[in-house]
Amino acid sequence: MAYETLIVEVEDDVALIRMNRPDALNALNSKLMTELSSAVQAADRNDNVRVIVLTGSEKAFAAGADVKEMAGKSFVEVYFDNLFGPEADAIARVRKPMIAAVSGYCLGGGCELAMICDFIIASDTAKFGQPEINLGIVAGMGGTQRLTRFVGKSKSMDMHLTGRFMEVAEAERCGLVSRVFPAKDLMAEVMKIAKKIAEKSLLSTMAAKECVNRAQESALSEGILFERRVFHALFATEDQKEGMAAFMEKRQPQFRDK
Repeated sequence: MAYETLIVEVEDDVALIRMNRPDALNALNSKLMTELSSAVQAADRNDNVRVIVLTGSEKAFAAGADVKEMAGKSFVEVYFDNLFGPEADAIARVRKPMIAAVSGYCLGGGCELAMICDFIIASDTAKFGQPEINLGIVAGMGGTQRLTRFVGKSKSMDMHLTGRFMEVAEAERCGLVSRVFPAKDLMAEVMKIAKKIAEKSLLSTMAAKECVNRAQESALSEGILFERRVFHALFATEDQKEGMAAFMEKRQPQFRDK
């Protein structure tokens, strides 16, 4: 499928989805969000895709929502349209592992979009922020909720109330970012990580994603019970038998997602 605001490539079981609005620093407008929702859902259904990588440009992952598009809207319009809600929810429901590769500005809706992904790998030029307060609004794609879970109440409150940017070293230290690489190496390193995940059993990677996500949405006892049942259930798969046999035979497993 051809997209106006995205470049999508599939290679070696990895779908690379690149936001492509260079004149607007990849600002999220309704067209981009609609296409992005469609693209990630298509990748999730594609049997040739095992991992999804979402990225922007070296200058900006996404510099926020498109203010020009939003500025004139009324409460009634955004409420009835559920602005950005259906698209963000659809992206969050993707079952396959999804990595955000972030370079440059990752602000507002861009930061929220990165946090919807399963983890963030950043370049040394990345800057994160939720500066919606400067526009007289607050985050609207989960920023107050997800950022607080990543970095804690104090830093989240600081960022949301002041609108300040967080440099990548602080972001890694706080747990917002998983790994940091030089900008020139970012995509090569991210693709190595994606391909390493793609080598695993898709049943196991999807199950691990469900378990980790449950940790943020339930009490510890309920999360542990959910994890234990998933752990038990995987013993019904051929991949579990192959993985353990390969370990004992000191060879690489050949997973078949069965």
